[in-house]
Amino acid sequence: MSTSDKSVFEKFANWATKFTGSSYAFLGAVAIVVIWGVSGPVFNYSETWQLVINTGTTIITFLMVFLIQKSQNKDSKAIQIKLNELIAANEKASNRIVDIEDLTEKELDQLHCYYEKLSDFAEDDEDIHASHSIDAAKRNQDYKHESFKKRHQDWLQKQKKEST
Repeated sequence: MSTSDKSVFEKFANWATKFTGSSYAFLGAVAIVVIWGVSGPVFNYSETWQLVINTGTTIITFLMVFLIQKSQNKDSKAIQIKLNELIAANEKASNRIVDIEDLTEKELDQLHCYYEKLSDFAEDDEDIHASHSIDAAKRNQDYKHESFKKRHQDWLQKQKKEST
């Protein structure tokens, strides 16, 4: 996306997010607080003097909440798109997981339980990369178990033949 496609607010939000997270912004904030504190005796520590810092910090905090949320929303959306691309590109990954952020909390909890079960299956084999969904995990687990049993039986028969 070209820079010209961004709105004025988008450009400002990007700049403000970068600036407010910089050491310059922190040093500026410290300087303001120090100047305010040092100016206390000049203003006899009046209520107006106290109100200036209280009002200023309240307004800045109020505006920063929205700026931080906008930045967080954008970052979250970008991360979700990247994760969706990885899921879509990986043939072993379950496409059921694409866009799960739109599910309800209850549905996410249910999926979490499924993946805990998947983890239990994988712990039996000590390989958590073997499957990608609960039904596939169960099939994979059963296949591995049967395959292992068959190889083990073949090995036992071979040992028996060699010993006789």
